[in-house]
Amino acid sequence: MTSTKRTSPAAAARELAPGLARRAAEYDELASFPQADFDDLRAAGLLGLMVPTRLGGSGARFADYTAVASELAAGSGATALIFNMHASVTGALAHTPDDVARSMGAPPGYFAARDRILADAAAGALYAVAMSERGVGSRLSRLTTCYERTAGGFHITGSKAFVSGAGHADAYLVAARAPEPGPDDRPVVSYFLVPACAGVTVEPTWNSLGMRATGSHDLHLDVTVPADALLGGVEGLTLLLAQVMPHWLVASYAAVYVGVAQSAVDAASAHLTERGLNDLPAARARIGRADTAVAAARLAVTEAARRVDADPGAEETRRAAWRAKLLAGDTAAQVATSMLEAAGTSATRRGHPLERIFRDARCGALQPPTSDVCADWLGVAALGGDPERDTATPRW
Repeated sequence: MTSTKRTSPAAAARELAPGLARRAAEYDELASFPQADFDDLRAAGLLGLMVPTRLGGSGARFADYTAVASELAAGSGATALIFNMHASVTGALAHTPDDVARSMGAPPGYFAARDRILADAAAGALYAVAMSERGVGSRLSRLTTCYERTAGGFHITGSKAFVSGAGHADAYLVAARAPEPGPDDRPVVSYFLVPACAGVTVEPTWNSLGMRATGSHDLHLDVTVPADALLGGVEGLTLLLAQVMPHWLVASYAAVYVGVAQSAVDAASAHLTERGLNDLPAARARIGRADTAVAAARLAVTEAARRVDADPGAEETRRAAWRAKLLAGDTAAQVATSMLEAAGTSATRRGHPLERIFRDARCGALQPPTSDVCADWLGVAALGGDPERDTATPRW
């Protein structure tokens, strides 16, 4: 009797990465959605990565996600970033235990809706995140997108920016606030999974320095959704989840930018070798320092993921998540800059892999929470304060 060894998700992502890399330049140049990449991800079952096995997915842990995201990003940072948003939706749903959901007030109908959303992802549905807004960024407490209760659900109105995969997702995770604050005078911010339908309009605005192929256009909403579109089945969970479970809003990006940093090292190494410049001591030294920096950032992401899987709500887990994002974002920008300098002027031409990677890598420190925000959060924590409350301006 013979046994068939199943390919791990990380191995599947590694096999797809060269194809992503071959297509990356064209998608970047056109600033178009990487459709062929997602056809490959869908065929490989990676859209169901975070979905429990009972619903047809891989049942992955957060550590499995970080491994997959890094491998994909080594091929195409933009594709990995869109995938990150999808995994953030499915991972948050799949990894919230039933007893925790019940303790937060989730009604019985929530679990059926959750399972349907996850099963659809395993079958190939793609989800995007519509959280940020112009002039607000990702500051959840200052969102202007609003919702009101209707007889059978909710009516949502507003506009979102930086919606990666806009126009190609089957549904969008929308953060919106209630018209009135809660009993503590804090805004009531809730998540809704809004299907791509009439009332959801994409405005093609994305023309950026880097991550051009994410297609992160603006999204306008004037739509009514059923009651089960409210994620968790409870209003007002968004700010709470951002504070106590930051790995999907913070550390998940770190895995992407570790992969982008690695791609810069790989592209520079290939460039130097092809031109017979790999014997230059200065070039070798730059490669050596970059290799070490990427390895350090990868270790920080791996440690954060280990802690998330072991105890996602722990204080030290939260610190590890913020450290990983800070280190990965800064490392990607620094490594890509050094690798471009090592390769020389010819690598700055449009169409050269390093030129694109340099632009993509520069976005890591800017991806919210930015490196300055991460450093400030960690500084408050190191000084014995509460980073979520001991600041004049609310973190979220």
